[in-house]
Amino acid sequence: MGREDEDLGEKLSAPPDFDGPTANRRCTDVLCTILLWCMWICMTGLGIFCIQNGDYRLILYPLDYDGNVCGTNYGGKNMTDFPYLYYVNDFSGGVCVKECPTLENLTDAHTLVTYGGLFQTEGSFITSEVISIADYSGNDTLQCTEALCYPGNDPERSFTSFGVNQGKGYAYYAMDTYEVLWRCLFTEEARTELETMVNPNGNNNISMIELTNSTYLKQGYNFWSNLYGDLFLTRYYILGLGFGATIVIGFTYAFLMRIPGVLNIMVWTSIFATIGIFFAAGWYAGDTAKTWESYDSPKYTEDEVRYATIASYVLYAVGGLLVLLFLFMRKRIQLAMGCVKETSKAVLAMPTIILFPVFQGIGFMCFMIAWAVYVAYLASMGEFTTTEYGVGGYKISVRWFEFSDFIYQSGWFFLFCFFWTGQFILALGEIIFAMCFAKWYFSREKSRVGSLTVISSISASMWYHSGTAAFGSLIIAIIKMIRASLAYLQRKAEEMDNGIAKAILCCLQCCFWCLEKCMRFLNKNAYIQCAIFGSSFCKSSKEAFFLIMRNAARIGAITYVSGGVVFVGKVFITSLTTGVAYFAISEQLRDELYSVIGPLVFIAVIAWFISGMFMGIYDMGIATILQCFVADEEMFDDDQMYAQGSLKAWVDNHG
Repeated sequence: MGREDEDLGEKLSAPPDFDGPTANRRCTDVLCTILLWCMWICMTGLGIFCIQNGDYRLILYPLDYDGNVCGTNYGGKNMTDFPYLYYVNDFSGGVCVKECPTLENLTDAHTLVTYGGLFQTEGSFITSEVISIADYSGNDTLQCTEALCYPGNDPERSFTSFGVNQGKGYAYYAMDTYEVLWRCLFTEEARTELETMVNPNGNNNISMIELTNSTYLKQGYNFWSNLYGDLFLTRYYILGLGFGATIVIGFTYAFLMRIPGVLNIMVWTSIFATIGIFFAAGWYAGDTAKTWESYDSPKYTEDEVRYATIASYVLYAVGGLLVLLFLFMRKRIQLAMGCVKETSKAVLAMPTIILFPVFQGIGFMCFMIAWAVYVAYLASMGEFTTTEYGVGGYKISVRWFEFSDFIYQSGWFFLFCFFWTGQFILALGEIIFAMCFAKWYFSREKSRVGSLTVISSISASMWYHSGTAAFGSLIIAIIKMIRASLAYLQRKAEEMDNGIAKAILCCLQCCFWCLEKCMRFLNKNAYIQCAIFGSSFCKSSKEAFFLIMRNAARIGAITYVSGGVVFVGKVFITSLTTGVAYFAISEQLRDELYSVIGPLVFIAVIAWFISGMFMGIYDMGIATILQCFVADEEMFDDDQMYAQGSLKAWVDNHG
């Protein structure tokens, strides 16, 4: 027995004159702080180099078939007055136009947009002003003639002609479009109208996919182009609801949880409301599908009705699964209330702690703005290369970007900067939270703990323990880089269709995923030790590991069930935000969207991560108070412990 205790390390002993988290701190893990600053300096230097040698417009603005960038003077021709790209073939080849055309009749099948300009035959109804194309007259390109592009003035024969070649040639029809990031994308109505013109009898087995702009992605292009358009149309809803509404709901939820007596009501109301949201959304989707199907003159396609019906079934199924899940966890959720109540008391004493995730988000956004600018300029430093595709007896040229080894290596470096900085911001926040909750726990007079405690914890953590946060986040960043490299190799193995390589890489990916989860758990507890005793990362990790091992059953059980309450909060905030977004978007933009599902998924993902920031306060608070309690037990006798009687009784009964 003694040998077993020895293997788990010596019990903690209170430092002399211990009266809460140490006040006499020193800077920890300074080398990692220096490395982090060196990385930021190198990233800034490389970013400035990219800005001086690149042009972001080459990435954001579209590239025509001849290598000219629409809307700029980059390339062989001045395209400043022609900022938009009209697609001409499936290889992403297109021409620069002054404006994306809007056609009341949706499609003019007797007008072709070609590499050499407009080509019109008898029966066309639009003028050259409707589609103003840049001057490509000096280019050595194929020109449309009646024999090559429009034999017999027949739209059906035109679609299979050399010039059009079912969307793989150098000419395509004038169609109604909408603009997304300076690209003119064909509307769904225009594509449907064109199909009836070029394939009136359904004899050519022409699919809608062949009438879109991609060969390589096939059906994927149709999906991504529609999703891209939906996201662009709903961009203000995504920003306003995905970010704004989630922050308001998350802040309100966290604020209400700190009020005594409200916790039980909040948690169980959240559970029932979450289940109700899914069932209500399922009923609404099913009712909408029936309404669409009942129209005498259908306004929606069969696919849209089917997708709405499927969505209804999926929402009902998720609601049913949540009922079973919460029935199974009801006793554990009730059990977890005790620890969450203690955390709520601490938050009640330090209300300004709820605001800190907002500052974290602002800090990360500032970094992301600079990072995104650097990456955009880096990508624009690629070189143009020409690819030729055979079309009958002719060659169609399309210009592409090709990246050098320097750009690829710089891209990996920027990815590492993203991982390390993002994880550093999270790690520093965890140390600050841990110090706040530790100061509250190890205070004999709780009334002395307040908002100033949060401010002092922020200054102490940033000044003394940035290196510890950098050390822990560096480990996570390295693991993430390994996982990113494995994902890259997995994609290569998929392209080569190498089954053995795919299996090995999949196993490695799973192993490193597990390693990342383990390191996150160890890091979090190391940060708590650092917040209490001011020790370095390695020493804190060792002490935290053995402290947890000596109290594994107690900490494991309480952490598990308390995590359920945090999970309920995240699900509720995400579900409520997504539900509000669904009704808002459906009411305002239903007829303009291909599908409301894409924007909703995007909003739900944003809401999930932001809700995690707010509920992370409680998650870190629970972990800190638990570790403080077991450390308190080891350092002091029962009559000297800092734990309040209610907390001690609850942990003893349920831990």
